[in-house]
Formats: sequence, structure tokens, C-alpha cells
Amino acid sequence: MTRVAGIDCGTNSIRLLVADVHPETGDLVELDRRMTIVRLGQGVDRTGRLAPEALERTFAACREYAEVIRELGAEKLRFVATSASRDAENRDEFVNGVVEILGVEPEVITGDQEAAFSFTGATGELHGTETYLVVDIGGGSTEFVTGNKHVEAARSVDIGCVRLTERHVRHDPPTAEETAAIRADVRAALDLAAETVPIDTAETLVGLAGSVTTVAAIALGLTEYDSEKIHHSRISAAQVAEVTDRLLASTHDERAAIPVIHPGRVDVIIAGALVLREIVERVGASEVVVSEHDILDGIALSVA
Repeated sequence: MTRVAGIDCGTNSIRLLVADVHPETGDLVELDRRMTIVRLGQGVDRTGRLAPEALERTFAACREYAEVIRELGAEKLRFVATSASRDAENRDEFVNGVVEILGVEPEVITGDQEAAFSFTGATGELHGTETYLVVDIGGGSTEFVTGNKHVEAARSVDIGCVRLTERHVRHDPPTAEETAAIRADVRAALDLAAETVPIDTAETLVGLAGSVTTVAAIALGLTEYDSEKIHHSRISAAQVAEVTDRLLASTHDERAAIPVIHPGRVDVIIAGALVLREIVERVGASEVVVSEHDILDGIALSVA
């Protein structure tokens, strides 16, 4: 087994996985998995730049992660950065800060690379013969990937819970017009994705990332976030619609009172739930299989 560390820095959160991985079988034993909401993508859709306070929040998390990596003795580290840092004019500031703290240069990967990592991480434990459609709903973008053991088609589109919230939401809860604007953006993005990925033909829909796992936790009626209960749970299309409607009718304080919603996700979960609902309805899925394993696991496997 090789002890490796993977960091996934997205638009809304930065996450660390330290694991022992067998390089031939792909077996993975998790040692530490943690997530920090840093909102690196704050304002990027509007300004095209990473905000100074967003960079400092991200660097603070990197310093914490560096200590964990040292304590656990990971032999290799791969740092992958996704949507926000792809879009930012001043991404060199981000890259230089990460190198100084962690000693590795962040790889600002393409949407297609992001999709491939997500697919590998999400489907590694699924051993069915059907075709999977893996959707990874992030803060700035959503990845669509189809395949079984290997990726057959992938597309990244610029819809994510942070991007859509910043672009359209001015009221709490959102007005009918704001909700309609979000849904229109998602539907247009789905049309784009469908040009590359046969999203309507996959037999099993697999959903990843915080928006999906949060909707699942609410649907399951959990009183606290429990990864083991959420991982590989099956949430029906009706449950996705019900949770989305509940969130759409709630105020910030009412959402904050739901114990399974991370404080850093309270203001963006409505947009994330809307993205998931539109996907479920578009592909005609009766349910979504929820995975806690995602791009991080794909990154760790790639390191080994």
C-alpha cells in the first residue's frame, strides 16, 4: 500500500483525503477525510478575479491540511484545482500561495479531467454492468460523465450552486422569477451537455458532491450528517422534488436550523437542489444513487 494525499480545491470548498492505496487493485483505506468551506469562487463570476479574503481563507485551510499530511506521513501529494481557479485572471496568486504552503503546484485541471476523476472515484465500488451517468454538482460547474468501467463521454458546464446563487438570487427565499432564471440556466446547460454526453440513455444516475449529499441527508430525515448512511443511499425523484420545494419555501434562518446543512452551504443549497432536480427530471431517472466518494478518491487513486 502507498500512503497518499489528495486535495480538491473547488469553487465553494477545499477537501483533503489521506489514504493507503494499493496501486494495482485500487483498494483504498481512508485515514483522514475533511472539508472546509472557503468560498474561493466568491465573486469570480462577476469580477473574473479571486478575492483577497477568499485566497486567505483558502491558504488558512492549506496550512491546516499541511500539518495533517505531515502527521500521517503521506508519501505523495496531488493538489487539484477546479472551476474558480480556471476562471480567475489572478490565479498565479493562488498557485504561488499553495506552493509556498504545501510544496506542490496546484494542477488547474480541465473540466474533462475533473469529470474523469469524479467518475473513477464514484464508480470504483459499483460493480454493475449498466451504463452510469455521474453528475458532480460543484460550486462553479457541474460535470456529466457516462461509462461503465471507463469514461465514454464527459462534459463540464458552468452551472454550480455558488455561480447560480450569485448570478440570480437577491431575495430570501428566492422569488419565482429568480427561481425561473436559475432553472432556465440549468436547462440551457443541460442542452450543452447533451451535445457531448448521451445523458438520456444511461441506466443509473449517480450524484456526487455537497449539494447532492445534503439533499439526500434531508430526504433521509437525518438529525446529523452521517456519511455512512448517505453513501450509496437511493433517493427517489419524488424525494428530490419534495426537498427542493421545502428549501425553496424556507428562509436563511430556517435552512440554518436544518442540522445536516453545513453552515457554509446554507445560502447556496437552494440553487444546488434546483440543479439536481432539473437533472433528474431531464434524464427521466426514477432515483439517484448518492456517492460520498468522488473526485477526491479519483485523485488519490491517480497518485498511487
